[in-house]
Amino acid sequence: MKPPSSRSLVAGILVLVSLALLVLSLSGFLGSLQGLALRPVAAAQEWIAVRAATLRNLLAAPGDVVTLRQQNAELQAEVARLQREVITLREQAAEAEILGGLLNYARSKPESRYLAANVIGRDVSPYLRSIWIGSGTDDGIARGMPVVTERGLVGRVVEAFPTAARVQLIIDPQAAVNVRLQDSRADGVTVAQPNGELWMDQINQGVDVAAGELVLTSGLGGGFPADIIVGQVASVRTRDYELFQQAVLQPGVDFENLEIVLVIASFQPLPVEAGGT
Repeated sequence: MKPPSSRSLVAGILVLVSLALLVLSLSGFLGSLQGLALRPVAAAQEWIAVRAATLRNLLAAPGDVVTLRQQNAELQAEVARLQREVITLREQAAEAEILGGLLNYARSKPESRYLAANVIGRDVSPYLRSIWIGSGTDDGIARGMPVVTERGLVGRVVEAFPTAARVQLIIDPQAAVNVRLQDSRADGVTVAQPNGELWMDQINQGVDVAAGELVLTSGLGGGFPADIIVGQVASVRTRDYELFQQAVLQPGVDFENLEIVLVIASFQPLPVEAGGT
């Protein structure tokens, strides 16, 4: 009998292997073997995918950084714009509040005519206490006109130019205002001290002056209209051997924070003299 050839042997082996695989597949064992065989392949594919993604991110990073910088710059510009708007709105609200107070004051004294003016500067000399306003003769401002806010008397115009004017404050040592105590009706005159304090002088010794009493302009001498608040009594200085007593006043106006003032334009003042009333 002739022995089988090598080809027949190989074919037989393949047939047997095929039958064995078919039996294993039908019995369910082949799936487990496939899982075991594919596990290292899947791990290798995952490793390759992670490295590939990292490489892509590295290659794309420069473009992303540029984009992020542009977005950051745009956001910073937007924040700066919004901050400017907030500041502007706050300034407008503060100005509206000031103008509202001044308007109410003007309405309470309709017999006078008022001109609103912005405070644009201050004298830096320690011997002068005055402010500059951004309105002048072109706007109807004249020398000698009283200046007020809704909180009381500021001073009066001592120099007027076409577009600006200088206002001498009542706390200037060269200024003096005829005033009256609201309750006792006693007359006196304001005397500003070099240290900035404001006193009411020439109060008769027999007058009972109480702390907290309001001090108003008296209107005497024609320099200022009557009944404008000057301040209120903070303390009283009395000496038996003196003819008069003095009252230290707390001014009604905050002179350090003046922004807008009212000039009483309808009032016709007397010529301003050094140290006059």
